[in-house]
Amino acid sequence: MGTGVVVGYDGSEHSSIAVDWAAAEAVSRGVMLTLTAATTVPMEGMRFGGSILSPDAIDDLLGRLQEATQARADEARKAHPGLDADVKVALGSPAAVLVEASANADMVVVGSRGMGGFRGLLVGSVGVQVASNSECTAVVVRKAPTPTASTVVVGVDGSQLSLAELDFAFDIADRRGWRVLAVHAWEIPAYDVLAAPSGPPAIDIEELGASEERVFAESLAGLRELHPGVVVDQHVVKGPSVHAILDASDDPALIVLGTRGRGEFLGAVLGSVSQGVLHRAKVPVAVIGSGGDEQ
Repeated sequence: MGTGVVVGYDGSEHSSIAVDWAAAEAVSRGVMLTLTAATTVPMEGMRFGGSILSPDAIDDLLGRLQEATQARADEARKAHPGLDADVKVALGSPAAVLVEASANADMVVVGSRGMGGFRGLLVGSVGVQVASNSECTAVVVRKAPTPTASTVVVGVDGSQLSLAELDFAFDIADRRGWRVLAVHAWEIPAYDVLAAPSGPPAIDIEELGASEERVFAESLAGLRELHPGVVVDQHVVKGPSVHAILDASDDPALIVLGTRGRGEFLGAVLGSVSQGVLHRAKVPVAVIGSGGDEQ
């Protein structure tokens, strides 16, 4: 177990939304919320070769950052009764500071875009880096879900990591009074033309579909007993995983994914499905990595 929930804050609208989401989760868990602000040292007169700011100027910069972050923490306390909040200000890359903090946290939360983020990108570089490298569960927040949203959509593929995704989804649903919608998408396997020039081997589609159903059922086994109060719906669909997950619910509260799925390259830190959903989802997305399976 970590020391609480860490949320990145830089004064942007997206990071402010992330603070409120993280505050609600911290209260639900009964843990500390740490608002973390980080900045690199700007250069004076950069157009003309510039020089690093003086120590006094750096202290002034950090002081203003501390003041703004503290003010946002005070707002969060008022909006979320019972919240225990702290503030941390650091020099460094925001992504690097948040990833470092993730080593001792239960969860790290970041807005989908920060100050200066390109408007054409739904998820900025900080969000992608944190989701890819966090040592605990990372949540990327684009905007807040609707007040009536009460469904956790979780992608299930039968991999070991997807079991951790389900654990997380059931746990947060139990605490928040939400339901779980478990989605399993499958496609007919592709074949290598060079390895099989005469064409792919015969595939029994019905048997393949039944096999995928068994993988899905095995993944859910036991979780219903551990969380008897959670309503669970299952959705198995033949088709691309990204579309299946995004189309599963009209009004999700949260989408839960793993950094990589079954069959994806081990060298890929963030798999194609996770990237696809992360860049298209309009609700918070929780990304579970190999080190992020703690509750």
